[in-house]
Amino acid sequence: MKPRMSMITLGVDDLNRSIEFYEQGLGFPRYGHEENVAFFNLNGTWLGLYGRQALAEDAGVPAEGSGFNAFAIAHNVESPAEVEAVMNEALRAGATLVKRPQKVFWGGFSGYFKDPDGHLWEIAHNPFAWIGPTDDTDA
Repeated sequence: MKPRMSMITLGVDDLNRSIEFYEQGLGFPRYGHEENVAFFNLNGTWLGLYGRQALAEDAGVPAEGSGFNAFAIAHNVESPAEVEAVMNEALRAGATLVKRPQKVFWGGFSGYFKDPDGHLWEIAHNPFAWIGPTDDTDA
């Protein structure tokens, strides 16, 4: 298998609320929207939003559950100032602050927010290596 992440699909409780958060709030470009799913192009990776119940049914697992999802989605940027700016943009869009941007143990600068369904996003600056698109068409 070739190493790659093609799409992250988040199970959401209110599809329209989540579309508004990602599209209008954060400015993610929406590719399409069917009755119960929406897609956003993230410059090489895609974000899918799908009803929580429907996604669980598709995977054949129970939809119940709460607490820590055991993963976080990371959005890396070029400077600590950009971490602050992106975090503020997310908060204005309706995100919930989890951890204020700050210097972290591994030498970078990062903070966390939750989207309307509680999915964790880390906004980070890594001073040691760029983690993100490298092709100019993906920037």
